[in-house]
Amino acid sequence: MMAVGLLVATPLALASGPIPAMTPNLVLWMAGSGLGGVIGLLLVYRGLSLGKVGVVAALASTEGAIAAVVSVIAGESMTIPVAALLCVIAGGIAVVAFLNGTADAAATGAADVADAGEAAAGAKEIRVASERQAVLCGAAAAICFGVSIYSTAKVGASLSPIAAVLPVRVVGVVAVFVPLLLSGRLRITRRAVPMVLLIGVAEVFGNAAYVVGAQDSIAIAAVLASQFAVVTAIAAFVIFGERLSLYQRSGVAVIAMGVALLTLVRV
Repeated sequence: MMAVGLLVATPLALASGPIPAMTPNLVLWMAGSGLGGVIGLLLVYRGLSLGKVGVVAALASTEGAIAAVVSVIAGESMTIPVAALLCVIAGGIAVVAFLNGTADAAATGAADVADAGEAAAGAKEIRVASERQAVLCGAAAAICFGVSIYSTAKVGASLSPIAAVLPVRVVGVVAVFVPLLLSGRLRITRRAVPMVLLIGVAEVFGNAAYVVGAQDSIAIAAVLASQFAVVTAIAAFVIFGERLSLYQRSGVAVIAMGVALLTLVRV
């Protein structure tokens, strides 16, 4: 995905105008953008391999709120309603993180012990442990993404929108793609190729659009962009048939509504 994005973005960035001098601040923001984005993606994909798509995506989508907080700390003004909604979003994160179906799993686990013995109970414990790890990955990814998108907006203040999205792709190719390629561990199925191409191209233009919006307000652009989780959760329900517990549904709903309301009050 990063390799495709780099191939698409590089000629467009070169055509968008001359690259300014690399100041220490610009290099710092580029490093934050690249490292935060790549580490966050690795954490997300790890979380998706362990738990539910809807939960991991909902947690990762709080990147917008995190970037908004960073922006306020850095000097962007915040009203009381905005601060209150950020607390609501944080509450949604807590619900998803700490009430992630463990109680439901424990109850059904007891029935499994009665019906199927210790093997069923052991399998249930492993599944619950995996879901907890997925939650932690999603939360850690949100922090990394928050730092990355804030840094990307700062890079966009000096570079063109297309050039501003290059750091993540450069780091991804250098740190992940090339080592896997050289070690012979890079694997891709024919079925995955169209999706990789689509993601690589869509991310370039989606991130560039965010950079354009962030020139007016990093907080507003960040929370608007973070609403992808709602679409992801719906897709997971339709495509994969995933079912979320009552606690999980409540947490996802709180996060989605909080992000949407935050956008409205900031506008």
